[in-house]
Amino acid sequence: MVVQHNMQAMNANRMLNVTTSAQSKSTEKLSSGYRINRAADDAAGLTISEKMRKQIRGLDQASTNAEDGVSSVQTAEGALTEVHSMLQRMNELATQAANGTNSKDSDRQAIQDEIDQLTTEIDRVSETTKFNETYLLKGDKGATKNVYMNGHDAGLKGTLTDSAKSATFVMDTLKAGDKYTIAGKEYTIGSAKTELTDLIDKADKELTAAAAGTKDVEIDGKTYTLTYKQGGNTIAEVGGNAVASLTDLKDKVKEGSSVSYDGKTLTAMNDKLGGGTDGKAADGIDDDDSSIITAAQAKKLIKAELIAANNIGTVDSKATVDDGTDDAATGKTTFNITKGYATVADTLSFNLHVGADADMTNKINVNIDSMDSASLGIKGLNIKDDSGNAATYAVDAISDAISKVSSQRSSLGAVQNRLEHTINNLDNVVENTTTAESRIRDTDMASEMVNYSKNNILAQAGQSMLAQANQSTQGVLSLLQ
Repeated sequence: MVVQHNMQAMNANRMLNVTTSAQSKSTEKLSSGYRINRAADDAAGLTISEKMRKQIRGLDQASTNAEDGVSSVQTAEGALTEVHSMLQRMNELATQAANGTNSKDSDRQAIQDEIDQLTTEIDRVSETTKFNETYLLKGDKGATKNVYMNGHDAGLKGTLTDSAKSATFVMDTLKAGDKYTIAGKEYTIGSAKTELTDLIDKADKELTAAAAGTKDVEIDGKTYTLTYKQGGNTIAEVGGNAVASLTDLKDKVKEGSSVSYDGKTLTAMNDKLGGGTDGKAADGIDDDDSSIITAAQAKKLIKAELIAANNIGTVDSKATVDDGTDDAATGKTTFNITKGYATVADTLSFNLHVGADADMTNKINVNIDSMDSASLGIKGLNIKDDSGNAATYAVDAISDAISKVSSQRSSLGAVQNRLEHTINNLDNVVENTTTAESRIRDTDMASEMVNYSKNNILAQAGQSMLAQANQSTQGVLSLLQ
């Protein structure tokens, strides 16, 4: 029996300390709700949990970023909705102005005034639409680009092929007798005096090539017979005197003359095209009927209309059109169009970060073109003219603008739909990751309560046993009495 070393008490005390420590940990877990309150509780679990927490909080913010992106896209798209409405109204006005019943001085002026106001409002919407101090529709003011206008055929019969900076208009080569509508007016292609004299030359050349026989040419109802003669064919008017030379025969062709040869009859326009006596300048237009013009004059008119149609909306560089090239092999005439452009602010581009990691694939790019009148190709739109052709060409330009706004709205709508799916996915990942993190870090309250109750009972028992062990040495006193 010893006093100095009460091993029963020491053992009871040691076990009581173990139980008290376990009870303290259970109390901490139950009160905090976390199974891991310090690295010592579960070192590996803490590491995994913290990585998951980083991902969860990053994804929560990414979802908020995407929601902000949806808001900005909705702001831009909402403004473009009104731009669309204004363009549709401008289309109505241009169509109205194209009607021939309008008066240039009053009706078309009133229409022009409204178009000017609508154009100004489109510019204002472009300049002022913003989200969180970012202007959405005025482009990137730090850079510029050239916006080339779409190619147009001015309503002419033919085929237009459009490309980035140029276009080609191909039509059937005009021949004498053809009818062709230019700027709403139908023209008949008349013959120039040279075409008639070329027909006489053709007869002379064919006779020379044959080296025998005769050829009959009829001029203004009179027949002239060309007879082959080596060194120069002879000419005689049937029933009349001989003609001295081929040149004299061609001099008989005057304004309004007709020449027939080999089943083909050409009538010269009544225009001063060399040899005329009316004192008027040769302009390719019949002096008696302005709807009869030469093919060369028709090409000039076609070129002018192509220029007018393709110059709508050009600001910094005007469109140009060549004189048209005839291809005898294909029977086609090609006009090459160099398109004009307006220099505008470059496309606004920003990225929405929709992930928790520094990965570039976590960025969704949003591009919004400048939506002012210059970018849309309707700056300085003018529908005032006597014929209404300017308004007719304006309809095409407005149609191009509507198409451009539609394309931009479609792009924004696609981004918005993508962002909504992104938000749904992010929220789903956050939920599932949070569930996984909860399994690692959160306290299982029921299980821990069992441990707490066990440790509570053990603590009470340990205290009782310690008290009993301390009493065990009292027997020593009986030996000392």
